[in-house]
Amino acid sequence: MNIADDWKDYELIETKNGMKKERWGKYILVRPDPQIIWQKDSDFTSYDAIYYRSNKGGGHWEYKNKLPDNWQVRYKELTFNIKPMGFKHTGLFPEQAVNWDYMINKIKNAKREIKVLNLFAYTGGASVACLYAGASVCHVDSSKGMVSWAKENVASSNLSDKKIRYIVDDVVKFVEREIRRGNKYDAIIMDPPSYGRGANGEVWDIEKDLFNLVKLCNTLLSDDPLFFLINSYTTGLSSKVLETILNMCISKKGLITSGEVGLKEKNSDVVLPCGIYGRWEKDENTLWR
Repeated sequence: MNIADDWKDYELIETKNGMKKERWGKYILVRPDPQIIWQKDSDFTSYDAIYYRSNKGGGHWEYKNKLPDNWQVRYKELTFNIKPMGFKHTGLFPEQAVNWDYMINKIKNAKREIKVLNLFAYTGGASVACLYAGASVCHVDSSKGMVSWAKENVASSNLSDKKIRYIVDDVVKFVEREIRRGNKYDAIIMDPPSYGRGANGEVWDIEKDLFNLVKLCNTLLSDDPLFFLINSYTTGLSSKVLETILNMCISKKGLITSGEVGLKEKNSDVVLPCGIYGRWEKDENTLWR
C-alpha cells in the first residue's frame, strides 16, 4: 500500500460506520466511503458539512456551518481549489499525492523535456504536478467544467505560463486523432471512470473499453518513454488486472508494477484503501517488459 502521508492541509481524522471525517484546510467534512465497513458506537457530531446519500441515488450536503463556495489547500508546492459538489466529491483525491510525487521525481530526474498526455484528467491534479516538474502537458477531459477547474488549479499553483494544452473531447476519439497526426508522448496518465459519456455522448465502459484504449495509447509512446500510469477507483477491479493489461499492451521494455493507494487515519494505525494503480516505467536494469 502506498500511503499519502506528506499532507499538511489535509487529514483523514477518523473512519467509522461507512463514513470518513476529513480536514480540508480549516474545514471539516464528513463523507460516505464504501470501503469503511467497520463499526463504532457513535456517529460523527463535530463537523462543518456532511454528505448524505439518497436511497434513490445521488445525495446532498447538509451544512452545520457556512462554508465558502471554494477554498484552497496546498500539497508541498502545489495549490488546489476545493469545492464540495454533487455525489460527495470535493474536486481532489488526496491519496493521489503519492502519484504526484512519483511523477515529479521521474520528470525532474529525466533531465530533458517530457511531453505528458493526461487522459480523463478531471480537475488536473496530475497535470499540475507534471507542469511543476517541468513537463509540457496535454490535458484531456470530456467535461468542460472539469477542464475549467483544472485551469484554476494551474493558475493557483502559479503555473499558467507553462506549456499546457487543454482539450474538451472524448478521450478515445482524441487518442485516435493523435495517432493519425503522428504525435508522441513520453508519459501517459489515465484515470478512467467505471462508466461515462464523452463530450458528444460517447459511451465509456471500463470493462469493455480500457484494454483497447491502452493498446491505442501504446502507439502514442515516444521512442524513449518515461512512464505509463493507470489509476482506477472501479469497485471490484484488481490492481493485477491493470498490471496484466499493461503487460499485454505496452511494447516497450520496462518494469511493470501495480498496487493500492491509501490514506492513514490520524492518531491510529487504520489505513483506508482508496484506489488502485498499474504502472509501466522505463528501467534500464530490467530484462522483462
